[in-house]
Amino acid sequence: MKKYNFIIFSIFLLTFKCCLAQVKQNKKPVELVNVFLGTSGDHGQMSPSASSPFNMMSMGPQTTPHIHAGYEYYAKEFLGFTTTRIEGVGCVGSGGNILISPFIEETKKTNLIKEKENAQPGFYSVTFKNGIKAQMSVKHNFGIQSYHFPKIQSGLKIDLSFAFDDRFIAEENTLTDNIITGWIDTKTTCSKGIYRIYYALKVENIKSLKKTEDHIFIAERKNLDADMQVHLGFSSVNTKYAKDKLESISIEELKKETETEWLKLLSTIQVTGKKERTSLFYSLLYRGLQAPYLISENDGSYRAIDGSIQKTDHNIYNGWAIWDNYREQLPMLSLFYSNEFADISKSIANLYLYGKNDWATQHEPSPTVRTEHASVVLLDAYNKGYKLDLKTIKDSLIAEANKLVYNSPDKALESSYDNWAVSKLMKIIGDSTLSKKYKAKSLEYKTIWKKDFADLSKTDVDIMQARGLYQGTILQYRWFVPFDVKGLIELTGGENEYINQLDDFFDTYSYNHANQPDLQVPGMYNASKQPWKSQKLYRNIMLDTVVQNYFNNNSKGVDPFIGRIYNNKPKAYLRTMDDDSGTMSSWFVMRSIGFSPANVGSPVYYLTAPIFKSVSINFPNNKVLNINVKNYDKDHFYVKSVIFNGKNIDRNWLTHKELLDGGLLEIETSSKPNLKWGTKQPWISSLE
Repeated sequence: MKKYNFIIFSIFLLTFKCCLAQVKQNKKPVELVNVFLGTSGDHGQMSPSASSPFNMMSMGPQTTPHIHAGYEYYAKEFLGFTTTRIEGVGCVGSGGNILISPFIEETKKTNLIKEKENAQPGFYSVTFKNGIKAQMSVKHNFGIQSYHFPKIQSGLKIDLSFAFDDRFIAEENTLTDNIITGWIDTKTTCSKGIYRIYYALKVENIKSLKKTEDHIFIAERKNLDADMQVHLGFSSVNTKYAKDKLESISIEELKKETETEWLKLLSTIQVTGKKERTSLFYSLLYRGLQAPYLISENDGSYRAIDGSIQKTDHNIYNGWAIWDNYREQLPMLSLFYSNEFADISKSIANLYLYGKNDWATQHEPSPTVRTEHASVVLLDAYNKGYKLDLKTIKDSLIAEANKLVYNSPDKALESSYDNWAVSKLMKIIGDSTLSKKYKAKSLEYKTIWKKDFADLSKTDVDIMQARGLYQGTILQYRWFVPFDVKGLIELTGGENEYINQLDDFFDTYSYNHANQPDLQVPGMYNASKQPWKSQKLYRNIMLDTVVQNYFNNNSKGVDPFIGRIYNNKPKAYLRTMDDDSGTMSSWFVMRSIGFSPANVGSPVYYLTAPIFKSVSINFPNNKVLNINVKNYDKDHFYVKSVIFNGKNIDRNWLTHKELLDGGLLEIETSSKPNLKWGTKQPWISSLE
């Protein structure tokens, strides 16, 4: 009888666990996001701040010490809360404007020591040991901070001169009743330019609001039984627009609005699989939807990068990290978020009309980083069907191309890529003469490659920054010819030697996933008769243990990293590995559902085995692409066969248009490679 009862209980327990697992699987994507991923040390440089999609306003904690985005997960002491940041960029970060610090009794003696905190997309809260509790939420260019205090004298210190790395330049402000309005000028990332933000800051439940010294205001609480609230509006145009952003809604209402906004974008892609994988997926997809920033107003007004006020009939974005995210994040947006990307690509083209720099101008309308390879993004957008007015910016494209330099081996390869893109753009415009000219310039990479990258017997090929390289080694940069892999195969000595050299590159752990210069290399077997090796590499980098010798500080470590690169925890990435405005997150997102860009500039994606049992993509054109994995196993990472809309597909790639047209993509996986699948019609980029 006892045995019988035990069996009944065991069945009940198993059923309960299954039901519980199913409940967890049915969580909304927004509930699966871990905003604390990558928020400790140099393992992603991310922040748990309250943010909304493509919004330069990002309200969140300012700890001491802190990482580039203003926060360190394991730090206990807070300085207060700042309102701007770019996720995951170098040069000690960018942003950190308007530091607001709650205080009790004496403003200079209040220690803000973290007791517990909570955060989700669009919302952040923390309780301090002294009884102060702060909550904040944002939507586009509007946010609310709410502060709860013990029933004693208390208030807020507002520092308009605070910025990461002391990059504050100047500010002007006007105080009217309980509203401060003005502008703040701050140096951009790496101090290459200047951005200006116009703001309107309203403080509620105050006895007084006074300027106590340059750039500093003190707000004293009036009703000790009520919380203090700060309502903040931003604009890139002027203070009137910023003030118009201020709304009289509760923080709870704002939180719900932003959660709905996040849910809409995150739900574009629905995945079914192990909870740990789905949570990691949505946490990384979330990071890919932070930037660039929508900076134009509802009436079309915006401030261009020369400081002038302009009008537009489409949304204008700013906040660029194109040298990094053209490789992964922008292609991801171009595939899944075409409504936003249509205006993003137009905004990149628009830069050429107002004095585009490789880094930043002196009149940026938001925090920003750099814009190299913008011509590649424009070509990629055009070839994917996005409408661009290329003729208007023709002269500016030519002027930029004529300034490209070949003064170091890596610059020569990168400039050749840009010249290839400009050659294609000139052909689209209809100028065959210029198209031939820039094609010839792009072909100069072959001379550089033979001189600097062919001979691997030289002693400096494995030294970071050898021969004037920017970030990487000769071994890593030599593969940076994404626009002409056919030519690269010939330079290496033919396909067999090309494969042998790739094998040696990975067998000796020469690949560097901590930085971007060789980010495309794991996929380069796809252009050969051994695509299955890319399938294995993708899975290893996403989910398995790897050996990483190189780091983002241009060092080859004496202490190599051994472990997983992508982790759903504060120390998420490799040491020194930045997310770079969603670049590295998007790399994972794309491959986890079976795709990787073959060459940015060409509308082609290589196929690989998804890490999920099924994927459903709801495109903005109202088409749906369902991806089913046959013979699914969490450890299967080889593609055995592919059926697309009822037809067997032997090629290992699909076009942008084929994916956007939707349908059913069935990928059969296996624990062993299919040595024949995808080998007959490999897609290989070529200058010819």
